[in-house]
This record gives sequence, structure tokens and C-alpha cells, in this order.
Amino acid sequence: MIKYIVIPARYASTRLPGKPLREICGKTILYMVYEKAMLSNLKDHVIIATDDKRIQDAAIMFDADVVMTSPDCKSGTDRCHDAIKGKDADIIVNLQGDEPFIRPDMVDLLFDVMLNERLDMATLCTPITDVNEYTNPNVVKVVLDKYGFALYFSRSPIPFKSSHGSAYISQRTILNNQCIYKHIGIYAFSRTFLEKYVTMERCVLEETESLEQLRVLENGFRIKVLITDYNGFGIDTEEDLERAKTFSFRKTT
Repeated sequence: MIKYIVIPARYASTRLPGKPLREICGKTILYMVYEKAMLSNLKDHVIIATDDKRIQDAAIMFDADVVMTSPDCKSGTDRCHDAIKGKDADIIVNLQGDEPFIRPDMVDLLFDVMLNERLDMATLCTPITDVNEYTNPNVVKVVLDKYGFALYFSRSPIPFKSSHGSAYISQRTILNNQCIYKHIGIYAFSRTFLEKYVTMERCVLEETESLEQLRVLENGFRIKVLITDYNGFGIDTEEDLERAKTFSFRKTT
């Protein structure tokens, strides 16, 4: 089984333009993600997928294998599919280009479960420990069934946790939760399922939430979600970028 990590990177982010080339402590976000991908023990190949020459040029500068994809790709996963055309890839991990704090062992966790359980698709989540993340629409939440498959992903606070009938939720409640999880922006696909995914209809929930993984659930397929410890976060806004600079500085001091 040949295992690829594909890093889709788009320059024209609406919330943070030029995001892959923005810097955290002297390194671009793109390079930080690529560094982590290269440290995976189970990967066979790592490629960056983009439709922007500025990102291509930056990737070439640090000797990455970069593939120019169609500007018509509507999601990162569509871009991954475009990038592996003509390549012998059996398992593909879509490591989004805005997750600079992903650890290599998290990538390998996905490769391992895909190899051992022969799944269509898998992803990761981690318990939410901060009430601000629970209420933040830029933090995607996921609800799981008892077998570890996704029931739903949302930008809204799910599952809804009330206190005596109120929408109020305390930090203590968050810390003691056993079912409130943050989705981590990394996906693993079998080659067969990835090719099926890109032919699926984009349905109302995907459009409403602007979450590409909902396409899978809406079309009747399942996503295995593994729970892992992770205190990092993706970069979506200027506020995230400033937080990442502080977070990265603390990790190196």
C-alpha cells in the first residue's frame, strides 16, 4: 500500500489572504506543515498541491515536491484528488496547509487505522478544554457515535450543553466533558473512496456550514474519528496567527 501525504495550499483565503506564506517565528505556515509531514514514519511521499505560482515558488525553495492543480477545485480534498492523478497512491492523507502544529505521530495514527481497518475515510478530534473554543465558530466541533464514527460536524456548539435549562456553560463543565470534541483538520482516504468523493453532490449542509466533510455524511457514508491529545490549532484568521506566534514562541523557550 503506497501512502501519500498531500498538503493542499490556497493563496486566496477569504479570512486570511496569503495564509500559507504568512510567517510564524520566521517560518511560513506552509513550511511548518511540510516539516511535520516529512517526519511521518509511515508515509511514502509528500506533495504540496496548489494553483498559485507564489506558493509553488515557495515550495520549490525548500525542495518540496509541488503539483499545480486546477483553479476550479472547490475544496482541499478536491485539490488532493487532482494532485494524485496518475500517481500510484493507495492511501491519501489530506494534511491541510493551515495546521502548523500537527504532530507526525498524528499523521501516522491515520495511516495505521486505514491500513488495519480498511476504512473509506478517517480523521481526528481532541477534547475541547476551553469554553471559548466551544463557542467559537472558527473551531469545528464533531459529535461521535459509540463506535467512533462521526454523527455530525458543525461550527456551532455541539452537542448542546445546558445548565439547569440555560444555554450557559462553564469552564468546569467543559473540563469535565466526555463528549465535546474539536475536529482536527486532517483526513485520510482510500484511493477508491477519494475518487468517489469528488463525484458526490455538494449538498445543503456542506454549503451551509462550509465544511467539506459533511459531503460524506450527507451522501450516506461514514467517517471514522480517532480521539487524540492535541493542544494545537489551525490558522484561519489574523487572531489565530497572532496566537500561533505566541504559542510557537512558548514551545521553543
